[in-house]
Formats: sequence, structure tokens, C-alpha cells
Amino acid sequence: MIVEFILFFVAQNVAEKGKNSLALPLLAAYSLLSGYTLSGLVFVALRTEGVGIQGIGLAALGCGITFIAARQIGSNLSDTDGMALTKTINLGIIALVVVVGLQFVFALFGVYTPGWLEIGISALGVFLFAGASVVDFYILPRTYRNDQYLPAALSMYLTYINLFIFILRLLIALNGRD
Repeated sequence: MIVEFILFFVAQNVAEKGKNSLALPLLAAYSLLSGYTLSGLVFVALRTEGVGIQGIGLAALGCGITFIAARQIGSNLSDTDGMALTKTINLGIIALVVVVGLQFVFALFGVYTPGWLEIGISALGVFLFAGASVVDFYILPRTYRNDQYLPAALSMYLTYINLFIFILRLLIALNGRD
């Protein structure tokens, strides 16, 4: 997980500097590594009764529908509304990272999250990353030039992979853990 974070920040820094020939292999390595870590969650989803392959398909469909809706909403936001939404979603994601980090630390010591709290955290994550997808469509054309397609793609990738993860977490929490 630490290597994944380091690789993300290095790839993002290289991509923002416009060194696409170096950034592309770094981003490919990052997506392979994040796919590997995601496979554990997919395995749990497949083994959870009531989720299975249908739940994975539902999470993917939810991401696709969110993408379509977010494009329409985010592209039509005024500057005042877009900046207000951006700041609100950023604060929410910071809070979510803190909560999930605490949840991870507690799990290391054998303290697991009660089911109702897991449902709440997962639902909040779905809500925040659906909002982040709207923010992406508001921010990307205002932030990146046409030649900065890799950092823009990385931003979108992170939003949708996290949305997928939190939808799966929510489905697993709603259907009970093994």
C-alpha cells in the first residue's frame, strides 16, 4: 500500500511536468498495483452471499451511470457553484481518508468496525466520490491543457476506482461479512 501511494505521487508529479514518455509507464505500473490491491476486495465480494458477480456488475454499472450524469451536471456548473462544490467535496474526502485510516489502524489491533458504522462509512464514500465525479467534470477543463491528458486521466481514474471500491464496500456491508 505504501509503494502504491509513493508510485501515485511520483507518477502525478512526472505527468504534471509534461514528461509523458516517463509518466505513462509509471501510471501503468500504478494501475497494475492498484488492480492487484483491488483484487482482494473483489475476492471478498465474490465470497459474500448476496453480492457475488452481480454486485461487482452493479458497482461497475453504478460507476458508468455516475459518469454519464456527472458529465452533464459538472459541465454545466457555474463558477460559484463549482468552486463551492469542489471545496465541500475536498473537505469531505479528507474526513473520509481520516476515518478510513483510523478504521485500518483499529483493524491492525483487532478492533473491527460494527456493521452499522461500516454501512455509514461506505455510503458516505459513495456519496463523496459521486460528488467528486461531478467536480472532475467541472475542474478538468479549467485546470488542464490539452497536452496534460495524463494527469487528467489519473484524476478521473482515482475518482472512479474509489467510487467502485466504496460501492462494493457498501454492498458487502449491507449483505454481511463472512
